[in-house]
This record gives sequence, structure tokens and C-alpha cells, in this order.
Amino acid sequence: MSNQDLVLILNCGSSSVKAAVMDVAKKEVLMSCLAEKVGNPDAYITFKVNGEKNKHDLSAPHDHTAAVMALLDELKKLGLYDGVKAIGHRVVHGGERFTQSTVITPEVMRDIEACIVLAPLHNPAHILGIQAAQQAFPQLPQVAVFDTAFHQTMPPHAFHYAVPTSLYTKYGVRRYGAHGTSYRFVAQETAAILNRDINQMSMVIAHLGNGASITAVKNGQSQDTSMGLTPLEGLVMGTRSGDIDPSIFSFLAANANMSIDQVTEMLNKESGMLGLSNLSNDCRILEEAAANGDQGAELALNVFAYRLAKYVGSMTVAAGGLDALVFTGGIGENSDSMRKKVVDYLHVFGLKLDDQANLDARFGKSGVISTKDSKGNVLVVPTNEELMIALDTAELTGMHV
Repeated sequence: MSNQDLVLILNCGSSSVKAAVMDVAKKEVLMSCLAEKVGNPDAYITFKVNGEKNKHDLSAPHDHTAAVMALLDELKKLGLYDGVKAIGHRVVHGGERFTQSTVITPEVMRDIEACIVLAPLHNPAHILGIQAAQQAFPQLPQVAVFDTAFHQTMPPHAFHYAVPTSLYTKYGVRRYGAHGTSYRFVAQETAAILNRDINQMSMVIAHLGNGASITAVKNGQSQDTSMGLTPLEGLVMGTRSGDIDPSIFSFLAANANMSIDQVTEMLNKESGMLGLSNLSNDCRILEEAAANGDQGAELALNVFAYRLAKYVGSMTVAAGGLDALVFTGGIGENSDSMRKKVVDYLHVFGLKLDDQANLDARFGKSGVISTKDSKGNVLVVPTNEELMIALDTAELTGMHV
């Protein structure tokens, strides 16, 4: 692949457009950008090239198309436009229809639209982004890479809820998971770091950020994961509650006069570490506050770590063992103190942390952070979802990497 065989990666949210241009052969990002406040008159886009940023206001109608057109103009200015040979789109939800990345066709678009009911905040934005890219780059093949696809190997006993099966057959009520593209990348990287065959490994991977989940991977395939029908289930997160007694809805309706929408909003946006601490959803701020004696911050961090450690236990069952416990995502990659809290809970499994290695594995560094006599490997592996999207896009569109 030459320098001029590039992949454009697009990740469209309801009010944002993230993009990057990657030389897949070199695994190098040549340009990235972020459009914010999309849909509002004060929408703007920031481009980053060689560490330098420049910001532009988005022209009317300030929408996803305007953001993609601004990106198109910048690619031409930088001399990258002709090198882009394909576009890869992050799509949050592919339901049961998509078990792997796929070239986008009219039929694929219809299927992504059919999944809107499962991801009402995300999939409509992805569709707008795909349509904008098709308008701006009509000559280029486009690929959809699904967050849910990796988890489609979960067995029925893992993805079914214990509710009437008619809810599954009629409405698709089941567990789907998320962060699948990240898990696929990190699982491959973990096997490479340990010089092991991924098809003969049991690993538990924790993707920890403002949104957090954990997955059991056996022989390279997802066996179970903590997020469910929506990203609200599972671990404590920045503003999401994670697992909770579902009767809280009727309890709060009866006692606090709250509607279903109000409770849902609270569980998604006002709970998690923010709700517990009454301070912040940012782990860094909470760690600093806890070090200064803030009890709310300490409680939030302890609940986060304890719930995660319990989930490591259950995911070890799903993975059929624990050759490797892997931390990734913003918190997983950078918070040595959170990793220590979690592994301290896991002494029952014989896991032991090398304190110096744990301290050293921050800010983009990967490696083993367990001691030599630990009964399983503990690792930090930075994720790279953009690279995974670019590799899938290159492969599906016939670019020879």
C-alpha cells in the first residue's frame, strides 16, 4: 500500500462528527478532526495535523453534511483527497443482522435503519453521516463497522434475559453488548504481547472509560459481556448506574412521582460515579479529591472498583479460565490506582500486581503489569478502534495491506 492509499474513518454522533485519515500500511493517522455542536448555529470543526490544531466555524446548515463538506475541503487543501480510497464508518448497533463489518449497500442501509429502535441516539446519526459521506465522496466504497458485531458469538444462555421469549422474538429484547471493535483489537494485541495463540486463550478484557464494559473472550470469540440491550447495563460508569434493581422504576414512580423517562434520564446521566460522588464523572478529578479526603469521591471509586472486580469473577466463568486480565480504555489505560484497587480484590484468584510495572504502564504504554508468580497475566493494552475500522475497510474494499 502506498502513501496515497488512505482510509477515511468517520464516527458520527447526534451533535458531533469525529474523523481521521489513516495510512493503514504505516498504521499512521495523517489528519484528524472533530466537529462539535453539529445542528446548532455555533457549530465548529477543529482539524489536527502534525500536532497542530486549527478551528473553523461550520457554514449553514451547520449539519452533518456541512461537517463532512468542510472535511472534504480540508483534505483537498492538504493534498490527501486523491489518496483516500475508501471510507469506514463506526456504527454502534447492528442487531443480530451484522456479525462482522460489511460494505454499505442500500440493503445494508435499510438494516441499519431497522436497528434504530435498539440505538435511538446513535444509529440515526450514523445514517446521517453515511449519507453525507456518500454525497461528498460518491465514487468511494463505504464500509460499516459495528460495535455489536463481535458479541454475536455469545451463546443463547448468555444473551437471553429471563423474560418471556415473545419479547425476544417480537422486539429483539436480548443482550447485545458494545465496544466490540475495541475488544477485537485488544484481544489480538494481548495474544501478540504474550506470544500466545489467540485460539487457545481465555481472557477477560475491561474497557473502562466514561462508558465502561467488560467481556469474556475465549479462543478469540466473545462469550459474554456486561452491557445489554442498551449501554446502561453492567458496570458502574461515569454517569450511568450499571446494574440496578429494575423495580426502582415503580418504586420511584410511587414514592418520588418520577416518570419512566425521568428515571431513565437519571440512570443514564445523573448516576454512576457522578451520582455517588456528587462531584464529577471524571475519574482523575475523583482520584485527586479522594486523596484529599473527599468521602464521596472515595465511595464512587470504591463502588466502581468493587463492581468491576465482581464482574471479573463472573466473566472468568464465561471465559472458561483466566490466562489474561486486560485493562483498556481511558481509565483502564491511565489509572494505575484503579487497576490496583481492582486487582487487590482479586487475590482470591492468585493475581498479583507488580507495583512498578503498574505505575509505568500509563499514557499509551502497553505491557504485563503482574508479577512472575501471579497465577494469571494482568496487562494494560491501549485500544485502537480507528485502526481496526481502517483495517476492516481496507480488507473489504480490496486494498492490499
